[in-house]
Formats: sequence, structure tokens, C-alpha cells
Amino acid sequence: MTTRRPQPPAWWYGDATPPLHARLLSQLYGASIGLRTLLYRGGILRRRRAGIPVVVVGNLTAGGSGKTPLTIAIVERLREAGWHPGVASRGYGRKDASRAVWVDAKSDPDNAGDEPLLIARRSGAKVRVDRDRVSAARALAEAGCDIVICDDGLQHYRLGRDIEIEVVDGARRYGNGRLLPAGPLREPVERNMECDFRVVNLSANVSGNGTGEQGFGEWPMHVSAGMALPLLGGRPRALSAFIGQRVHAVAGIGHPERFFTMLRELGMAVVPHAFADHHRYVAGDFQFGSDLPVLMTEKDAVKCIAFAGPLTYSVPIRAELPEAFWIALQHRLPPPAGGPA
Repeated sequence: MTTRRPQPPAWWYGDATPPLHARLLSQLYGASIGLRTLLYRGGILRRRRAGIPVVVVGNLTAGGSGKTPLTIAIVERLREAGWHPGVASRGYGRKDASRAVWVDAKSDPDNAGDEPLLIARRSGAKVRVDRDRVSAARALAEAGCDIVICDDGLQHYRLGRDIEIEVVDGARRYGNGRLLPAGPLREPVERNMECDFRVVNLSANVSGNGTGEQGFGEWPMHVSAGMALPLLGGRPRALSAFIGQRVHAVAGIGHPERFFTMLRELGMAVVPHAFADHHRYVAGDFQFGSDLPVLMTEKDAVKCIAFAGPLTYSVPIRAELPEAFWIALQHRLPPPAGGPA
């Protein structure tokens, strides 16, 4: 196994007691969170509205949980219902995070960020990246959007929101339940009770943990893989064509094992290559010493076309949720101004 990804501390998702320095820093971090929460609740710090409805998609833990495929699915379903959605994102991993930019299918991933570029390509929605999510949301409103989906904005309190959706990793959940850096939590776990929806990603979790469990009040989300798309162009291949074969699997996402497990469950012999989330790839990262097919996540693929080989494929995934979830989500929103499409 080739692993080039910094792993989270063993105590985050294990039984070991975090070291003293991590526990002390965790207490300081928790105090800062508590103070900020009090300042917002007391009106000393004010939330700013975008002038149109805002739906925030986020999680309480550091690392990936499935926010991006859910964001894309929400954009698609709202568009079907007559909305003109736009997406606001910080755009982690950009070279110059101080600049606000519009993202479309032809944007440079170094300037756009991998997740915003993926969202723009898959959904066709207007996407604005800005460290200031309020400014991003207002720019989308001025550009003609009538609703904003804020990707990974649960902790960005300054942006007023109408709906909060928490996404939970079905296998790892909240780890040891401690705040950073003693644990994986960005906020106390009780924060989830303030969210309007809790979506649990039950798909392709860590081997040995099954598919996770859906808790009370949680909505189940599964992901399904589509056809393998050659990065250099050409005809897509069904993933069934790789059954029984050895393949290199590349994932630079918050939880790479989820991608590797999905491919294994489809019947492939996976040679995994895990990279840090938002990794900036170079050609040398693909010197694997063999000519096996290379399968990678869409998020990685948008950054790798320049040095892709003829056997390099992107594996798109779609988020699938119960129809009742979509009904409940739209019930929380006003009717779109233009009515159903």
C-alpha cells in the first residue's frame, strides 16, 4: 500500500487517551468556540443576510463526510423544483485564497479549488469562492440566483442561514467525541441538535465497520458510482469491466478509505494511494512502477488531466437520499419565485 497522506492522530478514532498537550489545547479551543457562540447569541456579533434563502451544508468533524456530492444533489433537485441555485464556497487549497473568483467548468483548479470546480462542472450552477461567505452569497444573489447553497459553511456563523444540514460519516461518526486537537470535532457534538437536518453517509465506510448505522432523526445517504470516465477523452467504461483486475486507486479526499472500499466492494483488487485532502498533484505522484489502470475520485481528477495516462479514469458518484428528504427540505423553503420548472 502506498500512503502519502498525513493520518489523523490515532486517538481521534480509537480508545487511546489523547496526550496532555492536546487535551489542554482542546480546552482552549472549546472556550473560544463558547465565547464566539455567546457573542452571536447576544447580538454583539451579527449575522448578515444575503437577501435570498441560504442552505448551509457542513459537518462537525475535520475531514470528509460526503458534503460535496450532497451539495450537487441539492442543486439539481432545487433546480428541478423551479429554483435558480448558486453555490458559495471558501475554495480550500487555492493558491491565492484572498481573491474572490467565479468558478465555471473551464476554471483553473489552482485558482478555483478542487471542490468548487467539481461542483461547477457537475451541476452547471453559478459558483463563487470567497473566504467571506457573506460576500459570496450576495454576489450570487446579484448574479441572478434566488437561493444559495453554502458548501462547508456550518461554522461560518456570520452568514445568516435558513436551513442547516449536517453530514455525518456513518462509520467514524464523531470519533472520541473530543474537540480539536484532542479529537476530530470542530464544535461540541451537541451542536448537531441545532441543525435542521442530519444526513448520515452510509456508503462504503471503513472495512470492518460495516456500512455504519442510521441514528434517530437522521436521513440516510448512499452514494452510487457511475461509469469510469477517461481523463484524456474517449468512451466511458462500466466499472464492471474492472472486476477481478488490479487497479491503482487514487484519493486525496477527507476520508480516502471510503473510495478504496467502494472499489473493493465492486470486485476490484485495489492498490491504494492515499493523499492529503486537497493535495496539489504533480506528475511524480503517479510513478507507480506498473501500467495498471488508475481510478481516482472526481475531486482529484479535475487537477490531474495534465499528466494523466491513457488508462487514467475518473469515477463520478451520486448521492441518493429518500424522496421524503427532498419533500421535507422543500417544505422548509418558500415557493420559488418562478414556480416549478
